[in-house]
Amino acid sequence: MRRFLPALLLLALSACQPAEQAAAPAFPSGALVDMSYAYNSETVYWPTAPGFEKSTDFEGTTDAGFWYTAYTVKTAEHGGTHLDAPIHFSEGKHAADQIPLDRLMGSAVVIDVSQQAAADRDHLISVDDIMAWEHTHGAIPEGSILLFRTGFGQYWPDREAYMGTADRGPATVALLHFPGIDPEAASWIVANRSIKAVGIDTPSIDYGQSTLFESHQHLFGANIPAFENVANLDRLPETGAFVIALPMKIEGGSGGPLRMVGIIPE
Repeated sequence: MRRFLPALLLLALSACQPAEQAAAPAFPSGALVDMSYAYNSETVYWPTAPGFEKSTDFEGTTDAGFWYTAYTVKTAEHGGTHLDAPIHFSEGKHAADQIPLDRLMGSAVVIDVSQQAAADRDHLISVDDIMAWEHTHGAIPEGSILLFRTGFGQYWPDREAYMGTADRGPATVALLHFPGIDPEAASWIVANRSIKAVGIDTPSIDYGQSTLFESHQHLFGANIPAFENVANLDRLPETGAFVIALPMKIEGGSGGPLRMVGIIPE
């Protein structure tokens, strides 16, 4: 009997295995769009923030003979493609590490205001702009990520063309000129539509000449986070794409660097 034990054991083990191994769930198929700019010496930051810094800890062949690199990076939360957490302008609302993950991914709605922005770089994205989009596509679906395409991504990383000034320092904030969301539109969105997040291809969801940042206040008061300096919005269709926007998880942070990906179904 002893000589049959290995064979019996193998038979018993095989009987415990599923007849057919289940396939791993498929990742949503489609063309991938990188919607984040790389961080480097040209990365655009708010005029009052320091730029991106990268220093070399080690780069080369070690004494043991293998290749090794390590760097130290320094960045403000709000520069490059980044997250604005609701706590940035609304006390007691979500910090960067508290935003539920499901608010950072979902179906994308892209409203194109590039013609209006080309005619007026201080264009305020209005309720009329939103209603014009809805006249064609229907009401913004519940749970969407709402993205505004101003066309200003074409100017990155030319600070003067993109922001209105290449100068730095507090005094230069008054020289900023780029489109943003009209506070009335932000308030209307909060009251009339249920979105997960909002994003734009400019340095701020408020336009460059804003002094009170009321669109931030309205949206963040409703715990709606924002994505700023979004890249390649011209590659996303107005409907049908999916977006994943995952920020650095900074405990208590008011924002942070963002890796954002669009998926366009085939």
